[in-house]
Amino acid sequence: MLAWLARNQRFPPAERALKNPNGLLCAGGELSLERLLDAYRHGIFPWYSGAEPVLWWSPDPRMVLYCDELKLSRSLAKSARNKGYRVSADQAFADVLLGCSEPRKADLGTWLGKDMRKAYLALHRAGYAHSFETWRGSELVGGLYGVAIGRMFYGESMFSRATDASKVALVTLVHELRARGFPLIDCQMSTPLLASLGAREIPRRALLRYLCCYAWFLPPLALAAAALPHTAAFELGAPAAWIVLYALSALTFMLTLARLRRRRDSPVKISARLPPV
Repeated sequence: MLAWLARNQRFPPAERALKNPNGLLCAGGELSLERLLDAYRHGIFPWYSGAEPVLWWSPDPRMVLYCDELKLSRSLAKSARNKGYRVSADQAFADVLLGCSEPRKADLGTWLGKDMRKAYLALHRAGYAHSFETWRGSELVGGLYGVAIGRMFYGESMFSRATDASKVALVTLVHELRARGFPLIDCQMSTPLLASLGAREIPRRALLRYLCCYAWFLPPLALAAAALPHTAAFELGAPAAWIVLYALSALTFMLTLARLRRRRDSPVKISARLPPV
């Protein structure tokens, strides 16, 4: 039975999502800033349309694009060089939302309705949602938007009104994320377009492990401790190994708590420039 969220009720674990339809976790709740940030940190995102209630999803497997695995085809590189495109960041967020909400081909409606656009505009004003816009002259011909929390970027949607315009925006986004130490983009759903650019599916549990490291501002020491093999204690010898691991865990906790107090959920500032191709 599908769980129904009351206001301010916490999400059920992502592992409880249905297999058919793949990833449907729960319904209801609200699209508040706090709710959306909590959802993204736990590998959950909203997706619904029309008169449906708010539906929350966490599919398994999950499509991701590792920033180091972006595939830049010859035709895309040619478009970036020769079509006169210019890419900006956060200069026309509302216009990108509207572009992404346009019905696609045979679709009769859109999932990005008025309430969703309002919610992501609030995320943008708070510094979490970002857009990358592709321009030809003064005309907006493509773009994308998503959410940045910690060192995780969650891609939401993209649109194109000219050849490769959205892809050029994505290439610029990946270039900027890589420079800031973002390891990957959560692409949510599998599409042929994303696969052609190097995105691939991973188990949901693998994504959730990434979120624990990158969406919660854990310091490098915490990442090192988390990566330590479970057999290390036996290889190092007890009880000394357990004392070391305990000390690392305690120090990690204190550093993490101090950092969260200083900059909990600090929004990410993003700029854009078209990378060399």
